Amino acid sequence: MERIGVVGVGRMGANMARRLKDVGYPVTAVYDIRTESAQQLATELGAEACSELAQVTRLADVIITVVTDDAAMKKIFATGGDSLLKHAKGKIFINCATVSPQSHLRVEALARKKGAHALEACMASSITQAREGSLYLMLGGEPEVFDRVKPILEKLSASMRHVGGAGQAAKVKALVNMVMNINTAGLAEGLGLGEALGLDLTMLREVFSQTGANSNVLRTDGEDMQNRDHSCYFSAAHAAKDSGIALKLAREAGLTLPLAAATFKQYRRMTEEGLGELDKSGIAELTFKGRH
Repeated sequence: MERIGVVGVGRMGANMARRLKDVGYPVTAVYDIRTESAQQLATELGAEACSELAQVTRLADVIITVVTDDAAMKKIFATGGDSLLKHAKGKIFINCATVSPQSHLRVEALARKKGAHALEACMASSITQAREGSLYLMLGGEPEVFDRVKPILEKLSASMRHVGGAGQAAKVKALVNMVMNINTAGLAEGLGLGEALGLDLTMLREVFSQTGANSNVLRTDGEDMQNRDHSCYFSAAHAAKDSGIALKLAREAGLTLPLAAATFKQYRRMTEEGLGELDKSGIAELTFKGRH
């Protein structure tokens, strides 16, 4: 059975590691720039908390990465110094972060030069699903690589789809999050206006659920917006980043997306005003009268 390494053991990465350990995979190495988090998880799972990225690659056959952005991906797959690309021959990297398509293309090319393989596994689920192994995964990369790690991916997901070559899953994920973020901003405005008009929000959410105003976001975020409970499952800072990726793709395609642009502006405002670590539902703090 393949030895698993995990780089980036925040809320998602740590719970994916726990899930794989639960189903029998040896999680042999973990790494995070927050060394305390890596050490705690390593102790829990019986893994090694690595001080160097190259050590993760040496100790594992399959390395799952869950980092924040393009800059972090460039750092962990650096062409010099400490890097996951050292000792990489024969290894497989499963890269789960929401980053630009160009970042995934770069990693696949660098891995191939080292005799390794890379697969993007973009996630459209959250912390609970990571722990339960019920993620929805969008996969991009060579079909042969996908087939080799499919047993691992099946233990992490309830459903998955291979959408094409390197970079393609990142495009799909950017669009998923762009539309989700627009829906979240729209729901916040609807509930915010409802409260300003003196409407009962529990009643209003129920009406929304039975009409064209219904959405998955209403189910996951509506009550939280009403109760101002913004415990973080998907941060406003990440929402801003992901909407930014989609807008860059739109510019490259020659499209103007006014709703996506307005939503990006709202989430960027949250980060600028110190609300970036709230859940995306915290966008309601900008729309409800008298909140922020």
